[in-house]
Amino acid sequence: MSQPSTFSLNRPLRVAVVGSGPAGVYAADILTKSAPVASGELTVSIDLYDRYPAPYGLIRYGVAPDHPRIKGIVNALHKVLDRGDIRFFGNVEYGTDLTMEDLRTHYDAVIFATGAIKDADLNIPGIELEGSFGAADFVSWFDGHPDVPREWPLEAREIAVIGNGNVALDVARMLSKHAEDLLVTEIPDNVYQGLKNSPVTDVHVFGRRGPAQVKFTPLELRELSHSRDVDIVLYPEDFEFDAESDRQIQTNNQTKTMVGTLTNWIAEQPEDPAEFTASRRLHLHFLHNPVEVLGEDGKVTGIKFERTELDGTGNAVGTGEFIDYPVQAVYRAVGYFGSALPEVEFDHRRGVIPNDGGRVLDASGAHVPGIYATGWIKRGPVGLIGHTKGDALETVTYLLEDLENLPAASSPSDDAVVELLTGRGVEYTTWEGWLALDAHERALGDAATEIDGVVRERIKVVPREDMVSVSRGALSKTQAGVDAQSRS
Repeated sequence: MSQPSTFSLNRPLRVAVVGSGPAGVYAADILTKSAPVASGELTVSIDLYDRYPAPYGLIRYGVAPDHPRIKGIVNALHKVLDRGDIRFFGNVEYGTDLTMEDLRTHYDAVIFATGAIKDADLNIPGIELEGSFGAADFVSWFDGHPDVPREWPLEAREIAVIGNGNVALDVARMLSKHAEDLLVTEIPDNVYQGLKNSPVTDVHVFGRRGPAQVKFTPLELRELSHSRDVDIVLYPEDFEFDAESDRQIQTNNQTKTMVGTLTNWIAEQPEDPAEFTASRRLHLHFLHNPVEVLGEDGKVTGIKFERTELDGTGNAVGTGEFIDYPVQAVYRAVGYFGSALPEVEFDHRRGVIPNDGGRVLDASGAHVPGIYATGWIKRGPVGLIGHTKGDALETVTYLLEDLENLPAASSPSDDAVVELLTGRGVEYTTWEGWLALDAHERALGDAATEIDGVVRERIKVVPREDMVSVSRGALSKTQAGVDAQSRS
């Protein structure tokens, strides 16, 4: 067990980071580059844990595969972990394979960076009908998440996507895009086959407020226009601007860009619907508030909205006018929500770990010594990926301020936690294992290129057992080399 003491030990500061997405990697990287470490005043030993066999979290399992900018973020995270000064342990789940007591025993400080992976609720009648889905679940499916089924029911011709954020546009774009145009990405084969057989013709995206209040970014919006054989359809009656809208357009370049793009699109589109010639259509609706998912025999048959209007402050109020749309599937993209962690206080209303600038708090509001949080589990699922850098800096700054009061680990050696996991039969994966899995996935892409002629950078290995097998194979080879060297 750990014991309270001032941290003045003649050894490295031992830190565990739980979660290897951008938030966790940024926190580990910032700590290694902090002033006390750079000056030699402090040395650190950091272990990065993830419940999945592969690193990168949201970047691998939460972003549409056709985003070109994601490659840049992956490359940056790769460089950090490839330096060799941060150990990666994949396929290790906190609360099952490692407990809080284990972390306290082996580390002086713990940073939770577990993110937010569940869909936020949308409490309207009919949301539980067959054909009603959470966007996060769909994203996990098309990103090859190892813990979701390989099949997805893509049977609807008309689909509603509720939400006006980046995830809503990701879902709409993936549903409306032709599957063969996604072969250049890293989508798994089962995802390609599922999307290829989809009968979809119309995808409708609905937002509660107006065009000036959308939450997606200009890049997300522009990417919609890059889909081949997909018409974008807009509606003049949805283009309402109040005083707050005008203020945002005049003072916020992002809002100005998006409103300009949307108004240009609607000015250029055909007035006669018959003149839309693509085989699929992506409809963007504004000023629609969902009130009920309609169904028959337990299945989705439509969705009812109340028309809204802006109230002068940028918020929307109901008009009392209702409209039904015939759809056979509904995807709610109204936000993500964090998950509670064993032995850590949790705010079930906000879906975050209660904290003060990253210092985790207990039920009484007092800081729990040595326990910290960063990323979405700290502040909620808001902001872009880059925002987690500032978030991590704040958390690490407080951790360093607390050095004198950290509870020192009683068993801090690097080997102790490896022996613990091995003794428990945990099939953990390593950074070397990820490099082997990465090479394996790229080889699958190369092999597919020889068959269909489409350049595929990689094909994701999705069953968890296969990912672990490939990764652990590299670990076994490394250990065999160490054993052979020791015998010689």
